[in-house]
Amino acid sequence: MSAELITRLKDVTPEGDIIELVIWRLPESVPPSGHRYKYRLVYVRNGQRLVGFDNERGQGDHCHIGGKEHPYQFSGPDQLIEDFIKEVQRCRNGD
Repeated sequence: MSAELITRLKDVTPEGDIIELVIWRLPESVPPSGHRYKYRLVYVRNGQRLVGFDNERGQGDHCHIGGKEHPYQFSGPDQLIEDFIKEVQRCRNGD
């Protein structure tokens, strides 16, 4: 089995903010993640990442919110997208 692209989306808002999602299903997990997904989701304003979710090799599942890195409990692509959208909305609303 080779890597399978699950979703790839890039949008630029009317204000010029960038929202990008890329999720792959892999033949094997990316250590230390125990699942077979590789992902990066990011929200950028004025060249600065305000929200990000990813799972780098050696670092595992985590998110970047408000300039701080936090562990993230990955439970599947649908929940990942929902969590990302929630954080983007919170950021855009100034919460």
